[in-house]
Amino acid sequence: MPVFRLTDDIIFPRPGLAEENGLLAVGGDLSPARLIAAYRLGIFPWFSDGDPILWWSPSPRFVIYPEKFRIQKRLGRYMKKPLYRVTMDEAFDQVIESCASIRKEQGEETWITAEMKKAYQLLHKLGYAHSIECWQGEILAGGLYGVALDRVFFGESMFTRLSNASKIALASLVIYLKRRQFRLIDCQMMTEHLLRYGACEISGREFRKHLQDYILKTYPDGKWKYDTNN
Repeated sequence: MPVFRLTDDIIFPRPGLAEENGLLAVGGDLSPARLIAAYRLGIFPWFSDGDPILWWSPSPRFVIYPEKFRIQKRLGRYMKKPLYRVTMDEAFDQVIESCASIRKEQGEETWITAEMKKAYQLLHKLGYAHSIECWQGEILAGGLYGVALDRVFFGESMFTRLSNASKIALASLVIYLKRRQFRLIDCQMMTEHLLRYGACEISGREFRKHLQDYILKTYPDGKWKYDTNN
């Protein structure tokens, strides 16, 4: 399949035309309108510094169904202890910066470039992108961020600096999403870590059918607030 070159018009090729590795298109921009259009179709940007903007729609797709998420016994015990204070949308900029910097500290390449950070910070200000934070005192111990459209959450990245912080952030997110009747969490590509919590692979076609069923509106839902009674 060819890799499509995007124009100034906010139009994407059909995701099913992506290459075997998931690469679909190149170019365009990271404006809110284009990002929202992409996510609605199951397409996301992923590129490194110095590269053009690359757009992906891999198949199979790695997802979590909130109702099938498994909180392991040890994690359940940790969540009952006052190890961390959980918040939402209180430190989005810190979370996305930490997701980028912790990989650099470990000598890994990061796709969270300055351009990407600026784009998702704007999505956050508009009420589309959200963060979940775990605090130990005033220290940001771990967290994650992603994009929410109607009943689907598209996970982007997570990090941890203290033991179990990212796990608690993920479990807290799933509990919150279940209470709000979200139906799907997109994890993009398979990781062994998330398999233990009930994540699974589905075909790209099934994933896109879920998006059609679960994204009926695309207006932002504003700032999230974590309910301590969860």
